[in-house]
Amino acid sequence: MVVVGGGNSGAQIAADLAHAGIDLTWVTQRPPRYLADDIDGRALFDAATARRRALDEGRTDTGGVASLGDIVAVPPVRAARDAGLLNAGPMFTRLTPTGVEWADGTRAEADSVIWCTGFRPALAPFASLRLRGTRGRIAVDGTRAADESRLHLLGYGNWTGPASATLIGVGRPARDAARAIAGLLA
Repeated sequence: MVVVGGGNSGAQIAADLAHAGIDLTWVTQRPPRYLADDIDGRALFDAATARRRALDEGRTDTGGVASLGDIVAVPPVRAARDAGLLNAGPMFTRLTPTGVEWADGTRAEADSVIWCTGFRPALAPFASLRLRGTRGRIAVDGTRAADESRLHLLGYGNWTGPASATLIGVGRPARDAARAIAGLLA
């Protein structure tokens, strides 16, 4: 199983799979940046407010919430991280018929690839698969790519379900993807 994405979705899905004992390869564009374990909604609000004030007053940009990290260490993520189960590697360069391959020729087998790169669809590694339609989108059946059964896309707005790129809307597609993948692995 390969999970792609260094944000909350990627980390949380990787943590859930790691806790379930799934053979996991987690890849990210850069090393994961976890927010401090004690960060909560109030701290995020305060950081965003301080940034807005600094910008309004012509002071140096504080970086806001983004300066704190990319991944909220919710309990399952924290537990997997602390147990050494979340080890992100660099992004592969292409999909192969049986998995993924890095620029140096290293390969990893994968029954499924969960692509959760968030608000900016990063679809270049799929070019060789010719999955993109005329509007640049990958046709999906739920979260699974219609023409590549190993690929699941999460967080792509209405591609994979209403508001699936938001916290309110990602739950159902994520559960559906997990069930579909569990069925493949059973």
